[in-house]
Amino acid sequence: MPQIALRQGLLLNKCNFARHLYSSQVSIHSQTWEIGFSVSVSPNLREEYEVKYTKIVTLFAAALMATTGAASAIDVAWVHSNAAAQSEQRVKAGFQEWLDESGKDWNVSYLDSGGSGEAVASNLEDAASRGVDAIIITMSDLRASRAAIAAAAEAGIPIFSVDSGYIDGLVVDITTNNWAMSADVSTYLIDEMGGEGNLIFLRMAEHHGTRKRGDVMLDVLREYQGVNVLVEHNIDYTAFFEDTTSRMQDYVARFGADIDAVWAPWDEPAQAAINVLTAAGLTDVKVIGIDGHPQAVEEVCKQDSMMIATVSQPFEGMGAQVGQWIVSIVEDGQDADEAVPSKTVYMNAPLVTKSNCEDFR
Repeated sequence: MPQIALRQGLLLNKCNFARHLYSSQVSIHSQTWEIGFSVSVSPNLREEYEVKYTKIVTLFAAALMATTGAASAIDVAWVHSNAAAQSEQRVKAGFQEWLDESGKDWNVSYLDSGGSGEAVASNLEDAASRGVDAIIITMSDLRASRAAIAAAAEAGIPIFSVDSGYIDGLVVDITTNNWAMSADVSTYLIDEMGGEGNLIFLRMAEHHGTRKRGDVMLDVLREYQGVNVLVEHNIDYTAFFEDTTSRMQDYVARFGADIDAVWAPWDEPAQAAINVLTAAGLTDVKVIGIDGHPQAVEEVCKQDSMMIATVSQPFEGMGAQVGQWIVSIVEDGQDADEAVPSKTVYMNAPLVTKSNCEDFR
């Protein structure tokens, strides 16, 4: 809504009529207009003129809202690491729902990097060259993007990352605690295995979150000498489902019924592993993932499913929160240090098992 500040003063003219000086400051978003006029009126008409003046200013402000709304719509560039990933789709869905509920008519362009860190950097450079008002990065490996991020920040473009890890130049990274999530689900898996057995260890080092989850699992395994890692594989993120499927087909052929458990760094590889195991007739295998996607929660809730646990990440909430920060910093002009509580903001992510999965449906 426009903010209108009414000011007035008066002078006496030669006919002893009060000459009223009216002026107003109209503020819409970060733009301000000064309007005003003066008029000589007799005392008994003063109130009537003030009412008319207020109506004129209000109409003027409404016209400004209508004409500047489209012209000053926020331009946002969204850089996906891999738009096919459910986690990124859910962040986007939460952001879009927030836009709809807030009545924001922002111009949002989406750039897919196909799982490539180099493509993320290129897309960031493209977004900055277009002079957008804000950039959102989701689930990306930012190690190749330091120069692009620094250039965008130097140009005054605020950059908000989701689960990408904080580096200099970002306003904030909103995420969950990947070490804590892995500690929860990794120890749960080992406990369900009885502290022993043969494990397929699927990792993915190109994303900070999955890398941290795998590192925690390594620490857990050091304490459980009865667990034997049959094979460890780093998933190709550019084709993660296909890569996991082909690798699991190889492992099933090599190890067969010796496989007791599969540790997957997120839900989609876990599902790919389950598909291969099921097709091979292996049903007595314990599988975990992380993310808490709807399909994964449904799988956990099946009492005869091999999926025994996941972790529920609030991706939709992350998207909505980024929208609120853009309003504070871009629309309202608030300083970034005041708008965000810290450089990294962690959201809660509870463990989902067969005993509590109904709470997450």
